[in-house]
Amino acid sequence: MERKWWTLIAVSVAIFMLLLDITVVNVALPDIQHSLHSSFRDLQWVVNAYSLTLAAFLLTAGSLADLVGRRRMFVAGLVVFTISSAICGLAGTPLALNLARAVQGVGGAMMFATSLALIAGAFHGKERGVAFGVFGGVIGAAVAIGPIVGGLITSGIGWEWIFFVNVPIGVVAVILTLTQVSESRDPEARGVDWAGFVTFSAALFLLVFALIQGNEKGWGSAEILSYLIGSAALMTLFVIVELRQRRPMLDLSLFRRRAFAGASIVAFCISASMFSMFLYLTLYIQDVLGYSPLQAGLRFLPITLLSFFVAPIAGRLSVRVPVRLLLGTGMLLVGAGLIAMTAVNAGSRWTVLVPGFVLAGAGVGMVNPPLASTAIGVVHHSRSGMASGINNTFRQVGIATGIAGLGAVFQHDVTHKTTAALGASRAGREVLVAAHGKLAGALVSGDVASVAHSLPLAARTALTHAYRVGFTGALSSILTIAAVVAIAGAAAGFALVRSRDFVTTGQPAVGEGAPVGVAAG
Repeated sequence: MERKWWTLIAVSVAIFMLLLDITVVNVALPDIQHSLHSSFRDLQWVVNAYSLTLAAFLLTAGSLADLVGRRRMFVAGLVVFTISSAICGLAGTPLALNLARAVQGVGGAMMFATSLALIAGAFHGKERGVAFGVFGGVIGAAVAIGPIVGGLITSGIGWEWIFFVNVPIGVVAVILTLTQVSESRDPEARGVDWAGFVTFSAALFLLVFALIQGNEKGWGSAEILSYLIGSAALMTLFVIVELRQRRPMLDLSLFRRRAFAGASIVAFCISASMFSMFLYLTLYIQDVLGYSPLQAGLRFLPITLLSFFVAPIAGRLSVRVPVRLLLGTGMLLVGAGLIAMTAVNAGSRWTVLVPGFVLAGAGVGMVNPPLASTAIGVVHHSRSGMASGINNTFRQVGIATGIAGLGAVFQHDVTHKTTAALGASRAGREVLVAAHGKLAGALVSGDVASVAHSLPLAARTALTHAYRVGFTGALSSILTIAAVVAIAGAAAGFALVRSRDFVTTGQPAVGEGAPVGVAAG
């Protein structure tokens, strides 16, 4: 087999492992919560610790790879990801798990930042299109089967193995990369924008930390206000730093192109809406409805499989239909799906979610392929790496801020609506009196079952029903917010992504002086 095909295999195996680890974690979260006695805030950090470091390091890893070598950076990312995966599986406390997840995100950023560049360097002409098609199929397959694999592993041998399974895969990928993948660098690379990296990372961390801690500390407290003000100040400093840099980590001039700005907004909105909701939908299906991890994974199939099958159709349509129609319509479908899910209530079965799952799955599949092509299709090919990195950064920032922001509303609503439901009945008021000292903490952590077991039957039944009322009410609230975010993304897609902004063969993009070799959109 030719060396270039081994390159594709090595990169695909590594990225499949990386993406699978993201999707399998969702269905394992309730088991992680029970095993490590995690609070609801800890569960948010299981996802956000990874997303934050991935978003923070992605562009910097790309710049560093151009300087020191893309294969070297990819292998280093594999090693970091593999070792941190083993540490995740061995973690005995929520803090240890979340710190290991943060290190995983660093390794993931190093792999993400170099994967497309390695494939592009190995393939040319029509074969490059075939290679990218295979790579896209691998990504779709990882997303599609992730919930099932996560459910099988978690139900069969324990949540720890969703991390341990990465070790042998990572070792194989390292060997393949070292023996079969050629090294490449950017001869014009000048260094890393460390000032941009520090200010961006710190601003993002302070924002997410404030959103997660806000309910507990008080939104008007000096601590939370200082985090929010600090985040805003650091983000302003980041913009100033980037405008003054000769080779910035994030080239803000790209946002002068309406289509690029629109694609970035869509990337943020789809992550901050549908992808952020997976955490809360998983908790509902497992903790409230009582399904096992495998049963929960099977119930997500309407979303994952439909998005997998719609994606290639959308990819083919993107050369015949204006891309803004695909992006806008897809985001509208996501928004409609989220609105349909708000029909959930205390007496619902999981099937009430199916219409929303179908709509959202079709929407996700319609958005993803044209979104990727838009991000790199409106810039000169020499800027495609940064453009792709920015788009992926917006995705990860969307997940991190979406989970934190929706979580702040969710925690407040669960507590308020459960308490209100308890106050509506005599048995419920007895619960408020009997479990007054424990109830608030149980509602925040999601461990209501431990309080219920200590109560008489009538009080236990009242608490269980009130919690279902509170949980589904809170879920409906954040589904509505997520739907608004998705519809805002649809508006950006329709309004900002214009066909004339795309670079075609032999024609410069707006503001560019050189032709690009690949037509888009």
